[in-house]
Amino acid sequence: MNKLNYAIAALSLAALNHAQAAVPAAKIQAMLSKPSVMCGRFDQTKQLAGMKKPLASEGRFCVVAGKGVLWRTLKPFPSTLRLTRDEIVNYQGDRVAMRLDAKTEPTVRVINNVLFSLLAGDLGQLDALFEGDGTVDANGWTVALKPRQAALEKAIGTIKLEGGSYVKSIVMSEASGDRTTIVFSAIQSGEAAMTKEEAALF
Repeated sequence: MNKLNYAIAALSLAALNHAQAAVPAAKIQAMLSKPSVMCGRFDQTKQLAGMKKPLASEGRFCVVAGKGVLWRTLKPFPSTLRLTRDEIVNYQGDRVAMRLDAKTEPTVRVINNVLFSLLAGDLGQLDALFEGDGTVDANGWTVALKPRQAALEKAIGTIKLEGGSYVKSIVMSEASGDRTTIVFSAIQSGEAAMTKEEAALF
C-alpha cells in the first residue's frame, strides 16, 4: 500500500463530530458532482525530507457509492487496493497480498469512510476527524484540514484539498517534513467509467 493508505490506516476510532464553521461546507457540497460511479487518473508524488528527487507513481481510481474505493497503481509497480464496507484487499497482480476484515479490524470501516470522503470531497465525514478552513470562489474551492487529535496530527500532519465539481488534488504535509501530492484528472462518471476488470472487483 502507498503512504496515503498507511496514513489513513492510523486514524483513531474515538473522534467526535464537531461543527466546522470555518469551512463553507454547504457551498462546496453544492458545487460537487455526486455520481454513483466516478473513475479517473491519479498522479502521486512523494517528496521525502532530505531527498531531492520525489518518488512518483500513477494509476487509476474508482469510487462507487455504497460500495467503496478501488485504487490501482499502474506505475512504477502494479498494485491494486480495494476497500469495501467489510474488508480491505491488496492485490499484487492476481495474488491477494493482504486482506483485513472489518470483523477483526474495526479500523477497516474508518479507512473506507475517510478515503471515500477524501476522494468525494465529503466534508461532513471529514469533519469528524479534522478541523478545517476553506474558501470558495467562482472557479473552485480549497480546504485545509488539521487533525483534531495530536496523535493523528503526528501521524499524518495536515491535508489540503482543492477542487471544483470534483476533488482535483490532495496534499498531505507530514510533521516529518515529507509531503505527498495526489492530482486527479480525466475523471468520468457513470457505469461506463469502469473497465470490466474494475467492475469485476466490486
